[in-house]
Amino acid sequence: MTDKTIFAKWCQVSLVLRILGGLIVGACLGIVVPQWNWIAIFGVVFVSALKAIAPVLVAVLVAASIAKAGSGLGPRFQVVISRYMLSTFIAALCAVVGSFLFPVTLQLRDVAVQAAPGALSDVFTNLLANMVTNPVMSVSQANYIGILFWSILIGIALKLKANQQTISVVQDISDAITQTVKWVIEFAPFGVMGLVFSSVSEGGLNVFGTYGHLVLLLIGCMLANTFIFNPLISFLMLRRNPYPLLFTCLKESGLQAFFTRSSAANIPINMNLCKKLGLDEDFYSVSIPLGATINMDGAAVTITVMTLAVAHTVGVEVSFASAFILSIIATLGACGTSGVAGGSLLLVPMACSFFNIGNDVAMQAVAIGFIIGVIQDSVETALNSSGDVFFTATAEYYSRMKEDS
Repeated sequence: MTDKTIFAKWCQVSLVLRILGGLIVGACLGIVVPQWNWIAIFGVVFVSALKAIAPVLVAVLVAASIAKAGSGLGPRFQVVISRYMLSTFIAALCAVVGSFLFPVTLQLRDVAVQAAPGALSDVFTNLLANMVTNPVMSVSQANYIGILFWSILIGIALKLKANQQTISVVQDISDAITQTVKWVIEFAPFGVMGLVFSSVSEGGLNVFGTYGHLVLLLIGCMLANTFIFNPLISFLMLRRNPYPLLFTCLKESGLQAFFTRSSAANIPINMNLCKKLGLDEDFYSVSIPLGATINMDGAAVTITVMTLAVAHTVGVEVSFASAFILSIIATLGACGTSGVAGGSLLLVPMACSFFNIGNDVAMQAVAIGFIIGVIQDSVETALNSSGDVFFTATAEYYSRMKEDS
């Protein structure tokens, strides 16, 4: 059997099952043979690989997305896009409130207590300084604020000046980087094994208590957004009970997405559901792929909760104004989440940089995210994907209602 065949068979096994296996093996080894420190190397290599590729991924992904974005969308598309963004922003705010009410701290290494900027003016000063950092240095030093700023400018410039062939090349590069990330994540089970071994061998099984609190906070915020705030948005638009539509979307779309853990892979299922709901094909054939990119409630929750957990851990005092700005950053960052399992976790360092939290510390939180991702990422994807159909249907029903009145 060739190496290529072995890798292909490895990839065919559900990533959820592989990560769960790595978690169990790492915990068992941490209890039975805690002196085998070499096992922790797998976790170190995995986190280092993510640290290396994440800045490049964000830079190329954002530039390519803006360069290829369409224009001239009609009122119906403006409605669905605005609801996608509003829902994502509310999800981030919900995560802020949840993190303040039920603060979570993490077990991180080599962490020094840091101070948040003293005034809002200091926040913007640091923000502007990071934005205009040399773009090459921004990528090499994982300055995500600078990466976003220059990527947006380059994306706009490409959209205005580049021909379609050049934009296609940029998109191909983006796809290649995304594929590289997928290859790295295929080895997440070994990384999780090393990370769990390191945690259990040093702190015992008590470390899972912290992870349990973190999972409950993440899932609680996601469910609150799905079952309270999203239906409220729909009700205010349509003035009718939104829950029959919501439960249909969760049953037909969310259940499948829970196991695939990919909004992109769930697009055909969502398109078929829209057809069953009697929606306009010309509309949903665009809004569903668009939703798989920018309707990222769960990703906004993940970015916000993980960032504030790191902030609480390192001793950063987070003001209301800073938390509100973090919600905006999480919303915009969530819209740029890559379509791979755990994609939202790779944007946590970007949000952490807003509080002057270093990349080394932030990437430890990303590693913890992969440990709990067996649950967190599955729920996140299920809610994101079902929301695509929910708001597509809401926008069309609202358009029909306006036309009839």
